[in-house]
Amino acid sequence: MRFAMLRRHLATLAVALAVAPAASAAEDGVCGPDTAARLDVTVTNVRSGDGNVTITLYGDDPDDFLAKGTKIVRHRVPAVEGETVDCLALPGPGTYAIAIYHDEDGDRDFDRNLIGLPTEGYGVSNNPKLGFLLPDFEDVKFAVEEGENALSITMNY
Repeated sequence: MRFAMLRRHLATLAVALAVAPAASAAEDGVCGPDTAARLDVTVTNVRSGDGNVTITLYGDDPDDFLAKGTKIVRHRVPAVEGETVDCLALPGPGTYAIAIYHDEDGDRDFDRNLIGLPTEGYGVSNNPKLGFLLPDFEDVKFAVEEGENALSITMNY
């Protein structure tokens, strides 16, 4: 299993280096510095390889989830049709939440139509049923332990 995760990371890195211009480690999908906790994020149901998948990590304060200026880290990785994989170096064990979106046009913005509904794919940790309201933090939070951790998020279109 560890070998399969390593192989996925190397494949993601190869795609990022081949497709993306030079960027910081926080933007190109590299896990980053060696930390006490790491998170492998697998995004499923990605409808195309156009643009990027943006993964945003939030901490344990419910008021910070999806609030402007409160993210811990944001990664943008080249989208891979079907399944896109990324690795996040976390500050440490604890409680976190993730929001993702498929930035198909590569404009680094989560596009919405005139009435505010998303026009690009999106998802959140724990894959709760999404409606017209923002998900509750209690439904999206997850625990991270020391060492390697994994999480799968389904993209919704």
